[in-house]
Amino acid sequence: MLWIAQASIFMAFAGLTSGFLVSKGSLQDKGLWMEFALPSEFLVSTFLIGVSSLALIVSARALKTDNQSMFKGGIIAAFFLGIGFIVFQLLGWQDLINRGIFFTGEGSNVSGSWIYAITFFHLLHLAGGIIAIVVTMIKALKDLYSVDNKLGFELTSIFWHFLGVVWLYLYLFLIFVR
Repeated sequence: MLWIAQASIFMAFAGLTSGFLVSKGSLQDKGLWMEFALPSEFLVSTFLIGVSSLALIVSARALKTDNQSMFKGGIIAAFFLGIGFIVFQLLGWQDLINRGIFFTGEGSNVSGSWIYAITFFHLLHLAGGIIAIVVTMIKALKDLYSVDNKLGFELTSIFWHFLGVVWLYLYLFLIFVR
């Protein structure tokens, strides 16, 4: 079920990026597409989500050797790095606002609105990932995972890595297609 959900989530993001391309193509020809640099905070958030995936990889390896303290530490690190990702996304939005790039309303532009929509949609899915990590972290702290009982951790990790790959796709798309 997780793989089916991830496939549909990815298709939703493919639809968003496709809509971005169509909008850009039709508005750029009319001189209505605004070009601007992405916030540097988005690069920091990309780094943070990548490191959070590495923390879960370390956790998985620690669980295989029954190193519970390293296992728990990796999950806790992934949680805080995920929170850092969210913080830097919000700081990126603040940077856009400070530069006069708004989601909607007077002074907004379609190109800016697409950035907000795409990143917000990813943040919604990341909130689900954070909830999964919190549940996994609580179970880990209660010593409910072991070499023989790790399915919940594995499912959370798969989803978290998926969110990281989706963000990397979105970030590279926005860097190179803009």
